[in-house]
Amino acid sequence: MAKQALTNAISKRGISDGLIFHSDRGSQYSSKTYQKLLKEYKITGSVSRPGCPYDNSCVESFSLR
Repeated sequence: MAKQALTNAISKRGISDGLIFHSDRGSQYSSKTYQKLLKEYKITGSVSRPGCPYDNSCVESFSLR
């Protein structure tokens, strides 16, 4: 499901140079398959530190319209 969501977002919005994908440490995001997909699209992966849910807060409050 996460892989399909990323593929849909890329097809809808495209990819900019220097794109960073920030996620939690969920198994779907850390899987080899998902990491391979990020690498294929030249997207830099970023994850929160263990036990620190606030790492994501500034990104979650920002949205492109």
